[in-house]
Amino acid sequence: MTGHTARYAGCNYPMVGGATILGIDKKEKLIIPHANAGDAIIISKGPAIETTGLMAAYFPKYLEQRYGKGFVKKAQSIYYQMSTVEDALIAASAGGVTAMHDATECGVFGGLCEIAAHSQVGMRIYLDKMVLQEEVKKTCECFGIDPYKSISEGTLLATAEKSKAARIVAALNKAGIAASVAGEVVEKKRGMRVFDKDKEYKLEHPKVDPFWMKFEECLHGTAS
Repeated sequence: MTGHTARYAGCNYPMVGGATILGIDKKEKLIIPHANAGDAIIISKGPAIETTGLMAAYFPKYLEQRYGKGFVKKAQSIYYQMSTVEDALIAASAGGVTAMHDATECGVFGGLCEIAAHSQVGMRIYLDKMVLQEEVKKTCECFGIDPYKSISEGTLLATAEKSKAARIVAALNKAGIAASVAGEVVEKKRGMRVFDKDKEYKLEHPKVDPFWMKFEECLHGTAS
């Protein structure tokens, strides 16, 4: 059983949601997601999908002032990418996937840290190899949000056998879903490292998603 607990700016009433999933078969047949050293890291659509869709839908005036009306419509269309169902089905059908995760709270960085913690592995993440949609890049720049740490429902994070990774990416691309191999899983002792052009740094879980604070600032008209 699972659910989601959060505080939303401007919402003064409780919302309750939950789901129950039952798997019936012999225990040894149950799927146990586990990323392994040597696996490729595949990311679909890139970061900040939900962030871009929601900020563009709720606060278009900020984007219009900076980029014009045409851009606003493009950014708002990102809203309709907020599902990983098709991505996950395609990746699983291609074969070789070892773990999957939806990049929700704390975005791509948060999700990758959670996969690594669950599987007790390290990772090498290459930002220049990761898809970054132009609408996402500009929207996050406009609102001063780090796209890699911000909520991104709709972004599939997957680890897969290295030999199968290209096939998975090709299957996603064929379906019109942008995706790429953006890193590799390594042994835990090598840690979590991000490579950004000529920079390299340690990756830790962001803990606080920057989307919510900025959303509340814009809601109250106090955003800079």
